[in-house]
Amino acid sequence: MRRTDKYPIDGPNALWQIYHTVSKWKAMKNFVFIQITRYSPSLRMKNWIYRHVLGMKVGEHTAFALMVMVDVFFPEKIHVGSNTIIGYNTTILAHEYLTKEYRLGEVHIGSHVMVGANTTILPGVTIGDYAVIGAGSVVHKDVAPYSFVAGNPLQTIKERQDPK
Repeated sequence: MRRTDKYPIDGPNALWQIYHTVSKWKAMKNFVFIQITRYSPSLRMKNWIYRHVLGMKVGEHTAFALMVMVDVFFPEKIHVGSNTIIGYNTTILAHEYLTKEYRLGEVHIGSHVMVGANTTILPGVTIGDYAVIGAGSVVHKDVAPYSFVAGNPLQTIKERQDPK
């Protein structure tokens, strides 16, 4: 189950009202720095920008592949553990703007997680430690630690217990 806070709106759809919920200057700054990280080959520089400019929580030795797109408006709601790999062209969202409301939710990605290429992670989900997400998946619900999930809709392929 996703954990998001819902905010009803009046008038045109919520996306038309985006700058009532987030500063346009913050969005512009974040956009520029996210574009730098998307194309940068330096993992250290990406993680520095994510931590110190965008306010994300990113663990040691976490690797964001080329073209990863983190939430432009609320990157500070994204938490990623240590030694995790976020695959090529993955999108991590912490917001949803709908016709009658917008929703915000933190994203928690554990340590030692492998997220396959072209995955979309929606707001309000938690991905447990040592989980594996198959390429092209849409993560719309929590993922248990040590599990292998894939697809759209997301299906559990294999679950295993802590190998200790």
